[in-house]
Amino acid sequence: MLIDVHAHLLPRDYPENASECFPRMERIDGDTARTLVFGATRFRARDVFFDAERRVEAMTRSGVDAEVLTPMPPLLRYDLPAGEGLALARHINEFTATLCGMAPGKFFGFGMVPLQDPDRAAEELTSFHEQGLYGVEIASNVLGVSIGDDRFLPFFAEAERLGLPVFVHAMPAITDRLPASAMGTYVVGMEGALAAASLITGGIAAKCPELKVSFSHAGGGFPLMLPRAQYFWSGTWNEEEPVPNRAIAHDDGPSPLEYARRFYYDSMVFDARAVRYLVDLLGHDRLLIGSDFPAMEREEPAGQTVRSLGLSENELTDVLWHNAFRYLGVESPL
Repeated sequence: MLIDVHAHLLPRDYPENASECFPRMERIDGDTARTLVFGATRFRARDVFFDAERRVEAMTRSGVDAEVLTPMPPLLRYDLPAGEGLALARHINEFTATLCGMAPGKFFGFGMVPLQDPDRAAEELTSFHEQGLYGVEIASNVLGVSIGDDRFLPFFAEAERLGLPVFVHAMPAITDRLPASAMGTYVVGMEGALAAASLITGGIAAKCPELKVSFSHAGGGFPLMLPRAQYFWSGTWNEEEPVPNRAIAHDDGPSPLEYARRFYYDSMVFDARAVRYLVDLLGHDRLLIGSDFPAMEREEPAGQTVRSLGLSENELTDVLWHNAFRYLGVESPL
């Protein structure tokens, strides 16, 4: 069994009388694909984004048994007024629930919320279980503010209370330090790292110890930042026993690595050496299969890189599907 926890969807259509805050899906003559038009975004969306039958066919070809479906990240428009953001989120959540209902057991849908208004976002989470949604997707920053900021604590506390897992997708923040062409590569990697680090340094990880969070693309550069943070906390190399009198920033709480090992990370890092590092540093029980499909093509067959690592049967089973059920809070079928 293999579960892809990082796969995206787009609604087929939007209401004809929708406000200007809504995207459009324009038809393409002679093609089953449609063009997503949303602000500056112009994206050709193949029918697999919104057609359940096509998705299941693609999953079967790749050896994928189930997908966790989240809205395409450009739909996370926190620059909209909160009321319009809520209307957009509700439309997309309704579509997600409908799509997932067409193939029960194959799709686990995640909704979205207007996180530009943390209180309203927290209130909206109470409807997710009724809709059949399993979790919520958020971006790594809200208009340049990292998600670890204390203003987002009510949202995370409510997600923890409801047992809803959170999927953090790296999204570029406004920056002029790199060219626009680097936004989808280097900037996204930095954003994932900042988001994960901010949940620890901002205190949310401490205040919400049962919160289930996963990060796209393994949190970008976050795993490579951790050994340095651990050294400052412990004063020792290689995660040896802490020596507080040598530590630079020691406290009596969990270490940075202990906090980081509460999170989940998808395997979408493109190199077996990087995946091996994640397993060695964070543990095989923290890793999930991810692909970014259909925005990006899966490796064929899915999970090939993870299978090449020489993990034990139990470790491989955890990464391929068991960890996903733990993260989702769903009883394993096997």
